[in-house]
Amino acid sequence: MGAAMLSEMATEIVVPVCAVIGIAFSLVQWVMVSRVKLTSERHASSANSSKNGYGDYLIEEEEGINDHSVVTKCADIQNAISEGATSFLFTEYQYVGIFMIAFAILIFLFLGSVEGFSMKSQPCTYDKEKMCKPALATAIFSTVSFLLGAITSVLSGFLGMKIATYANARTTLEARKGVGKAFIVAFRSGAVMGFLLAANGLLVLYIAINLFKLYYGDDWEGLFEAITGYGLGGSSMALFGRVGGGIYTKAADVGADLVGKVERNIPEDDPRNPAVIADNVGDNVGDIAGMGSDLFGSYAESSCAALVVASISSFGINHDFTGMLYPLLISSVGILVCLITTLFATDLFEIKVVKEIEPALKKQLIISTILMTVGIAIVTWIGVPSSFTIYNFGVQKVVKNWQLFLCVGVGLWAGLIIGFVTEYYTSNAYSPVQDVADSCRTGAATNVIFGLALGYKSVIIPIFAIAISIFVSFSFAAMYGIAVAALGMLSTIATGLAIDAYGPISDNAGGIAEMAGMSHRIRERTDALDAAGNTTAAIGKGFAIGSAALVSLALFGAFVSRAAITTVDVLTPKVFIGLIVGAMLPYWFSAMTMKSVGSAALKMVEEVRRQFNTIPGLMEGHAKPDYATCVKISTDASIKEMIPPGALVMLTPLIVGTFFGVETLSGVLAGALVSGVQIAISASNTGGAWDNAKKYIEAGVSKHARTLGPKGSDPHKAAVIGDTVGDPLKDTSGPSLNILIKLMAVESLVFAPFFARHGGLLFKIF
Repeated sequence: MGAAMLSEMATEIVVPVCAVIGIAFSLVQWVMVSRVKLTSERHASSANSSKNGYGDYLIEEEEGINDHSVVTKCADIQNAISEGATSFLFTEYQYVGIFMIAFAILIFLFLGSVEGFSMKSQPCTYDKEKMCKPALATAIFSTVSFLLGAITSVLSGFLGMKIATYANARTTLEARKGVGKAFIVAFRSGAVMGFLLAANGLLVLYIAINLFKLYYGDDWEGLFEAITGYGLGGSSMALFGRVGGGIYTKAADVGADLVGKVERNIPEDDPRNPAVIADNVGDNVGDIAGMGSDLFGSYAESSCAALVVASISSFGINHDFTGMLYPLLISSVGILVCLITTLFATDLFEIKVVKEIEPALKKQLIISTILMTVGIAIVTWIGVPSSFTIYNFGVQKVVKNWQLFLCVGVGLWAGLIIGFVTEYYTSNAYSPVQDVADSCRTGAATNVIFGLALGYKSVIIPIFAIAISIFVSFSFAAMYGIAVAALGMLSTIATGLAIDAYGPISDNAGGIAEMAGMSHRIRERTDALDAAGNTTAAIGKGFAIGSAALVSLALFGAFVSRAAITTVDVLTPKVFIGLIVGAMLPYWFSAMTMKSVGSAALKMVEEVRRQFNTIPGLMEGHAKPDYATCVKISTDASIKEMIPPGALVMLTPLIVGTFFGVETLSGVLAGALVSGVQIAISASNTGGAWDNAKKYIEAGVSKHARTLGPKGSDPHKAAVIGDTVGDPLKDTSGPSLNILIKLMAVESLVFAPFFARHGGLLFKIF
């Protein structure tokens, strides 16, 4: 079979060095963002200096506005948003921490009981002639890796939120110098999050593998089975982060829009609106913290799925450490590629006009994909033997290294295709969103009809892209091929996250500009940044959903192998009932999350109306609204409402596996995957299209858009209603569904030894 050109020692150096480079680069970006000071001195001096060519323009732009007053207001608003976001996350993490400890105990008890908590060595699962470490060891190490994944996921979300709230006001202040300066601050801030998350996830996984190896020694089957807990921990926290953050942000957003825009006809982010701070806080806890945890979960799970399959293939059998760490090598090269790509946006090219913003972000995706293709080719050539075997449902399949390269490459390019299809259906530069905007002429009903139709139609090409990826990767390298295809899609995660985080930062910057009373021209610039970010956020969701489909399928394959299921026959009653119930679960989950948003938004609307009606001088701007009450409504509602959907996802595999057995559970996983992917893509794109249709009318850039506007017109009010309907779809239900399908699959894999030994209690009784 041959050996890889890259030695084990070189692999041991390359992976952590790339992770450290990623962390160092994120810190450099943070230092550059921090140079924009939230004090008046710097801006006063820069206004009197013409060294950078901005001095005269700044004085003209800010004429009639006291500079010290504006900067102080921006700093105060930023502090309020940061405090609200930090307070919510700490409250959320207290509840999540209790769950984390309880579920860790559950993992230990379930897996420890497989062999009656015995410390005796046992025959290996896939090679009965060899002896492996006891089941109790797997229980202990799976529990530890679960906690590691959970803590890393929580940290990823929290650090992302902190840098976003650190950067939003700085983006606002830089917008006074020009749209290009504001873009660089927002993008660099997103890059801090992207590189921190990608590098931390890689480094913690690498360290965990090496520490676990000290105990497991040659038992790589047990070692990498225990490591799967890392993915479970990451996704568990991501679920609560996405659902809780999504409910928080959309309750505030819907409440602020319905009363402020539709009823009171005041601008978005107007400081008179009591829900405006809660709305801006929500952008950070939902779109930043939740998204960070979500994509970390995808990365952790795809890595774990590939490692589990590889451990029972020639890489694991021959103890080829470099071959085993191929998934980590892909992620390592991805960090270097994304680092180079980021320089194109921040240093090599400067944005000078608004129309260059969206193309600059799209170029990030294209450049990173092209460079990553070269990177994957190099890693595959030096890190994988020319020929090796991959475990494929009981037999070892011979695979060439060029076939493995194609598996990763097809996932990488499928991600780009999904991204651009998502952009086509959600950007107001193209006809689908413009048609939705045009439908607002006849009211909200036709807007909703057009938006739903757009969402359903947008599913077609991404599903074909995913289907082709699955066919190619499975044909070449079985389930391992699908796992590395998912990793290929996520290999440029640092760039993807930078682009994704850029959107909420720009959105917050616009809100701060409005609340600080800055000029209309500044708000136009932040709106332009936000509109581009809205589309790229939809692209990020497309990536997350596409990778979730591949990840969950790879995990499903690993579960079937670990549970010793020879075939999954949908014609048998056990499997078919699981299939149909699994297909129903995404609908049940979506119903719960959307109703939660509706209930919380109802309370928010009532509170905002109450304040407008009872606080004298609020509409005239003479009195200050009670922001704290609205923040509390969102916090209380999201904490309370995130528990039932989370319980549904976490308990389903345990109940089905324990009482109905592994065959029924395999049906549930397949049904949830097939159904969940379609609903997630449709929901995300429908919501994104409605949002950008509203922005298309508000911006009034084209002749067609001006016929529908201005703000406050009947078509605009219809567009706002469509946007509020779409808010929970694109920011709560849609993004959470991809976690549902991944989490159920990885949880089933972790608990597979217990289900295989003790599962199917009802069928055993009857």
